[in-house]
Amino acid sequence: MAFLLPTTLAIIALVFSFANAFDPRPLQDFCVSANDPKATVFVNRRVCKDPKLVTEDDFSTSGLNVSGDPVGGGLSINTVNSDRIAGLNTLGISMARVDYESGAMASPHSHPQATELHLVLEGTLEIGFITADPSNPTKNRLYAKTLNAGDVFVIPPSLLHYQANVGKVKATSFNSLNSHNSDIVIAFVSTFWISSHYFR
Repeated sequence: MAFLLPTTLAIIALVFSFANAFDPRPLQDFCVSANDPKATVFVNRRVCKDPKLVTEDDFSTSGLNVSGDPVGGGLSINTVNSDRIAGLNTLGISMARVDYESGAMASPHSHPQATELHLVLEGTLEIGFITADPSNPTKNRLYAKTLNAGDVFVIPPSLLHYQANVGKVKATSFNSLNSHNSDIVIAFVSTFWISSHYFR
């Protein structure tokens, strides 16, 4: 009887350890989102277009060579996500062109479940994120770097981060996220002490 309890616990632990091993990739090659009420496949909150009706246009867009819509604070954002390219649905990637006027700042924000990669095309940006300090878990640590054209910086998923144009001229970055339509959670600027030179 003493042998039965440890054996049973070991079997249960083994069974549940396999329960978390899965491949998060979709079961089909693609699921082009559609507004077709006749479509029968529903994936990721969207109806999938009949694969026989999919064209090359479902996988492309243009217009990243120009600034996007102004969002306030000296920022313009031009996004490419599954709302803009229907073929991105379920593929787990999106991107944005962000243009920053001199002194502009993208307020502290996070993208739950998405890593973000920044490529600076022109200008000078300070980019940083906050996480627990590895040497003292009761404190936070800021990882920040000043980047110039051609430099790249990565933000781990779900971490609070910011971008600020610290140069005298306009700056532009291309930001890629490993989510086909990433969410954004904006923190209140008043929660953080931020140097006044970021605001104009």
